[in-house]
Amino acid sequence: MPDVATYVNVAGRRVWHEVSGAGRPLVLLHGGFSGAASFAAQTPALAAAGFRVHVPERRGHAHTPDVDGPLTYAVMAEDTIAYLAQEVRGPAHLVGWSDGAVVALLVAMRRPDLVARMVLIDQYYAAAGRAEDGDGDLTEALAAPEAMEFLRHGYDPVSPDGPEHFAVVHAKTIQMWRTEPEIPLSELAGVTAPTLVLQADRGAVRLDHSAAVAAALPEGRLAVLPGTHSLPAESPGPVNALLVDFLGAATP
Repeated sequence: MPDVATYVNVAGRRVWHEVSGAGRPLVLLHGGFSGAASFAAQTPALAAAGFRVHVPERRGHAHTPDVDGPLTYAVMAEDTIAYLAQEVRGPAHLVGWSDGAVVALLVAMRRPDLVARMVLIDQYYAAAGRAEDGDGDLTEALAAPEAMEFLRHGYDPVSPDGPEHFAVVHAKTIQMWRTEPEIPLSELAGVTAPTLVLQADRGAVRLDHSAAVAAALPEGRLAVLPGTHSLPAESPGPVNALLVDFLGAATP
């Protein structure tokens, strides 16, 4: 159980967050259609390793209310910057998974002073980085009515917006995935945080894309876990060990 699980007011918005442990600040950024619970296999291990683990839930996800207007990676990055400035009040390690990895990268590009080290898990940063049988097909699969009914099972019981609002969040998310992200890798030259690019070798991201991302980052490294499809849920042991080793390599 987290030490803290409650709402905080951030820039006029209600944001649900969970905080566990004590030590160096570490912020976990979840993927789409998920929330803090998706890091259930990471949070206790990271807290035990000496980190103060923050897991904020983004607008329209899990316990955090939606906000009028489109859902974009840019707006979620701005929300995350506001959260870091208020709740951490200094540089933190960022670990982003799927959509959370795009958010983390944008935060590091816009506010390098808020990011110590960063881990980007299982995500592409331009459409060309999708595996041929990966996220493009997955986006359309998740747009189907039967997928929508499955996804809402994690949303309906906890969202303060009520079950009837899930159709709005679903439509916003699918629209975002059809058009984003498109981040030129040349723009990564300004990222100052040492960064680990971590991915499954059979997932939705091309290996050459992740290699190019790591190469474009001034202090980028690449790790690929063989025989895997989805991290970190599929292989929490190796993932947690990599996180602790990389993030524990230097103090913020």
